[in-house]
Amino acid sequence: MVVSGCSGGGKSTLLAELQRRGYRVIEEAGRRLIQAGGATPWDDLPGFLQQAMALAEQDYHTHVGTAGWVFCDRSLVDLASALQHLTAAPCLAPLATAFRYHLQVFMVPPWPAIYCQDDQRRHELSTAIGEYQRLLRDYPALGYQVQLLPRLDVPARADFLLDALSRDAGELTQ
Repeated sequence: MVVSGCSGGGKSTLLAELQRRGYRVIEEAGRRLIQAGGATPWDDLPGFLQQAMALAEQDYHTHVGTAGWVFCDRSLVDLASALQHLTAAPCLAPLATAFRYHLQVFMVPPWPAIYCQDDQRRHELSTAIGEYQRLLRDYPALGYQVQLLPRLDVPARADFLLDALSRDAGELTQ
């Protein structure tokens, strides 16, 4: 299950809440790559995206078919969308069949009141909003159904997501 959307919109905080409630969470590949001393988006954006895609692909193979909900902080789609935007190479099309996540994707919208930069998020909010707008286009283009997450406190946001999934319990998990 992918949780994506605007950088700095509360994805990681929401996923930490879901993990605290006992759900499996895959941390964002890009942040893990930076924390491990790998490529960075500010030094080599194409190289960073390619390395993060390789890590996200490993995550996918590790967890595909796992029973129960597995929540991903972003996915291969996010990374391929960014790489395609940057290079114009057709990065998204292969993901339409090769790496399928749960049909429903949860998106956090821009939330200027909580947006902040840090050592791993150096870009401006305007850049994050552009990324969000691309993802709103690219996920549906690959056949995903996007569910926007409301701006609520963390426990209420987690409840909203889990309630939406319980209504959708007949779908395949991942």
